[in-house]
Amino acid sequence: MILLDGKKLAEKIKRDLKKQVSRMKQKPVLVMALVGDDPASKVYVRNKKLACQEVGIISKEIFLPENISENKLICEIQKLNQNKKITGIIVQLPLPKKIDKYKILESIDPEKDADCLNHHNFGKFLQVGEKKSVVIPATAIGIIKLFEEYKIPLSGKYAVVVGYSDIVGKPLTEMLLDRGATVTVCHDKTKNLGKYTSQADILAVATGVRGLIKSGMVKKGAVVVDAGIHRDKNKKICGDVNFRAVSKKASFATPVPGGVGPMTVAMLLWNTVRLSKSSPG
Repeated sequence: MILLDGKKLAEKIKRDLKKQVSRMKQKPVLVMALVGDDPASKVYVRNKKLACQEVGIISKEIFLPENISENKLICEIQKLNQNKKITGIIVQLPLPKKIDKYKILESIDPEKDADCLNHHNFGKFLQVGEKKSVVIPATAIGIIKLFEEYKIPLSGKYAVVVGYSDIVGKPLTEMLLDRGATVTVCHDKTKNLGKYTSQADILAVATGVRGLIKSGMVKKGAVVVDAGIHRDKNKKICGDVNFRAVSKKASFATPVPGGVGPMTVAMLLWNTVRLSKSSPG
């Protein structure tokens, strides 16, 4: 079994971005807004900030209270939209349940939408594909970049995507289809999940359910991508896939940590640089 080393590829991508940024007169500025005190979200924001420093992107954090109103949050985002010095904006998810995340994402200027979650950018991506889009959902394109790096063929393959989020499942399905794969999407209402996963040449999982995919649910020689991240009872980081068991059957697999996570961060920076280059200013 060969590890799909996301950490190694992410470092390669960041080195290239650093060269691009070094040649820019105006350095990209990425602002990350965090609502509340979710520990995991704070870690994600910190990791993005450190990655920005590596590449030369200027990063700023805005910490907002858990009880902020929807209207007040939109006002804060509109201030960022109007600031011509800001290249990209990220609103860290999840948001408090009382806030409609789609209203918040729609309030981000499409020209500053580093996550590709504004309906204008996301809809354009789904309709015309990544080649005609400035920004692309970071986790999904990160997974595709891993396939490309390890020369994993997708055309004619049977792919199963478990999970249909806007961040991973939906955009990854689109990109697999564009590359000639036959795709089945499964979710929490799918009956007999293993019936589908056990036939997959390419299996991508992003459900938020720790250890969901067991060895018996995976075809021998399959390529397995795990976009989940959790802590087990021993506080050890793990994913949606039982890696120890599945790695004995897979031909390629992503580790957790060190697989999809670093690629997501690298591709967020990639989006930010692309936004900076596309900006009329």
